[in-house]
Amino acid sequence: MLELKRLHYQPATAEEPVLRGLDLKAGLGQPILIAGASGSGKTTLVEIISGLSKPQKGLIYWNKNPLKAAQRRWLCGVVFQFPERYFLGLTVAQELRLGHRRLSGEDQANALKKVGLSKIDLRQAPERLSGGQQRRLAIAVQLLRSPSILLLDEPTAGLDWSVRNEVIELLATLAKEQLLIVVTHEPELFKDILSSTYFLKKGKLLPITTLS
Repeated sequence: MLELKRLHYQPATAEEPVLRGLDLKAGLGQPILIAGASGSGKTTLVEIISGLSKPQKGLIYWNKNPLKAAQRRWLCGVVFQFPERYFLGLTVAQELRLGHRRLSGEDQANALKKVGLSKIDLRQAPERLSGGQQRRLAIAVQLLRSPSILLLDEPTAGLDWSVRNEVIELLATLAKEQLLIVVTHEPELFKDILSSTYFLKKGKLLPITTLS
């Protein structure tokens, strides 16, 4: 169970806080969608949950234990918007091995199977993959870390409609194994796979069903 309590965050360059006493509870099997306008703080919230940023106030718990930023970085896997722009490996195999001293062929094969890339040529450059394959590869890279929480920032951004549907189907499968949190400005795309939907507005999470 993930629990956010009274999170507050105001960027140094902002006149107003983007998070104002924000609260959230989420558990395995309860995938979460967080929608919001551009600049509402969605990406900031992902960075805080994953330990890449620290809230100025508030606490984050996992299974009732408070977590420091370093602990959250171990716990979470993050796929940011357009992750393919940040591939570093010269081949798919190298991309999968980045950050691992040892990576068994079995673990690699299992991660690729989960994202539907079992038949991919590991010797080719990630840049030669299709847009959907690149997005799947970015998710596989995070799955190899065995995260308890998987956070995705605009996972369908820049993809055509057919590929979007493939990614959404993949996320529906992954939601059964990890706590899944998706942030997006297109909540209607995910309405059939996510059990709780919120709108981030003025630093608070509002159930999206309450919005007009």
